[in-house]
Amino acid sequence: MSAFARVADPARPLRVVQVGAGSMGLAWMRTLTASEDVELVGVADLDVDRAEAAVRAVGADAKVDVSLSSLLPVTEPDAVVNVTVPAAHAAVNIEALFAGVPVLCEKPAAPTLADAVVQVAAAEATGRLLMISQSRRYYAALAEYRRRIAEVGTPGLLTTGFFRGPRFGGFRDEMEQPLLVDMAIHAFDAARYLLDAEPVSVVCESWNPAWSWYRGDAAATAMFTFDGGTRYVFTGAWCADGLETSWNGEWRATGSAGTATWDGEGRVTSSVSGAADVPPGPGEQIAGALAEFVAALRTGVEPSGAIAGNIRSLAMVEAAVRSAESGTRVQIGALLEQAHRDALARPVRDEIRARLESW
Repeated sequence: MSAFARVADPARPLRVVQVGAGSMGLAWMRTLTASEDVELVGVADLDVDRAEAAVRAVGADAKVDVSLSSLLPVTEPDAVVNVTVPAAHAAVNIEALFAGVPVLCEKPAAPTLADAVVQVAAAEATGRLLMISQSRRYYAALAEYRRRIAEVGTPGLLTTGFFRGPRFGGFRDEMEQPLLVDMAIHAFDAARYLLDAEPVSVVCESWNPAWSWYRGDAAATAMFTFDGGTRYVFTGAWCADGLETSWNGEWRATGSAGTATWDGEGRVTSSVSGAADVPPGPGEQIAGALAEFVAALRTGVEPSGAIAGNIRSLAMVEAAVRSAESGTRVQIGALLEQAHRDALARPVRDEIRARLESW
C-alpha cells in the first residue's frame, strides 16, 4: 500500500499547474507541453508578463496568474510543478499539498535541512506525494554504470572528479559555497543511487583558488563514509578552465572483483565486461523526472525522489558545508536529528507539528 494518494483517472493526461516562469521554468514548460502524459493548464509567477510570454513561447493554452492560490480553484489541477527559487519551495509545496495536490519540485527541496524536514511532515500529514526532481539521476548511461558497478563487487571506493569553469554571473558568484551548495548535490545524489546505500559521515575541506572569480569557495574535496563502509570521495572545482569534465563529472568505482568507470556522458567501462557507449534514453534529465512522477501517481509506487528519501542528498550537502566550516567530521544522523529539532521550533501548521512530534 502506497503512502500517498494516486490520481484517480489514468485514462487522461494529468492537469498540471506550474509555479515559476524563469529560465528553468521555461525549460520545464517545454518539457510539460511535449509530454502526452500531462496537460499544462496554469502558470503562476510574480511577474505575470514574463509568465504570459513563456506560455506564448511554448504554444500552451494555460491560465496565468500571480499565485498558485489564484489558479487552484479555476484550473483544478492534478499536480503542481514547482520551479520557484529554493527559498520559496516550502511555501508553495505546503500550499499545494494541503490543497490535496501532489507536487514535483525542482531541487533542492529547501535552503536548509530543517525546512526540508517540515515538508516531509507536510507530505505525510496530507497523504500527497512530494517528489524532488534530481534531474541528473535520469541518464541511461548512469543506470548502465550502476549495473557495471555491481559486476565488480561491493565498492570499497567510489570517486567523482568534477572540473568546470562556468561564468554564470549573478547570485552564484556571491555564494559562500557555490560548488557544494549549488552543484555537488547532483553528484551526492547519484552516489546514493549508485551505491544503493546511505551516507553516515563526512570530512570536507573547501577553498577558493587565487584565480577564482567567485567570492566564496569554488573548490572542495569531501570524503563520505557510507553504511557498509564504502568511501565516496568528491573532488571538484568550478573555476577550472581547460580539459573540463562532463557536467556529471568523471566516476570510478573499485571493488573486490575489479574497477568500473563512467565518463559522465555515454561511455561506461568495467574491467569485467569491457566498455560500451550508451545512447541517450527516451526520457532523460527533467523529462525523466516527470515520467517517474507521473508513473508514481498512476501506480502508487514511491519514486526515487520522494521527499523522505531525498533529504539525505540534501543532508550530504549541509554536512559537507558544516565540515568545511568547522574542520571536523560531521555525523549525518546527528545532523538529521538536529534538523528535526529545528523543524519543531518552526511556526508550522498543527497537522505538520503533529507529524513531527510523532516521529
